[in-house]
Amino acid sequence: MSISERVLPVLPDPRLDLPAPDVAAAVAAAALLGDPTRAGILALLAGGPHCVCEMAAALGERQNNVSNHLARLRDAGLVRASRHRADARWVFYERDEAACAAVARSLEGLLR
Repeated sequence: MSISERVLPVLPDPRLDLPAPDVAAAVAAAALLGDPTRAGILALLAGGPHCVCEMAAALGERQNNVSNHLARLRDAGLVRASRHRADARWVFYERDEAACAAVARSLEGLLR
């Protein structure tokens, strides 16, 4: 049965006591991931840790721009940084998979 064929129930009165849904987490996640650079960074990091220069080259962005987006993702807890053991000048970023899974559940809950 298609949506246009469904018969909706006739309600005697409007339901004015519906609780407001808590969508704050999903809205914040959507706003954060709505930027193509941030979404691209998370997609790249799904394959493992990368440094800023690698991500900038892959995304066709300047390194300082990628760094600014990484800061937003770090603040949200979706990525973490670690210094290279042999050369501390290099910083590598990786996804926090637990935090990414929580965001995915939040968005899924909104769209189900």
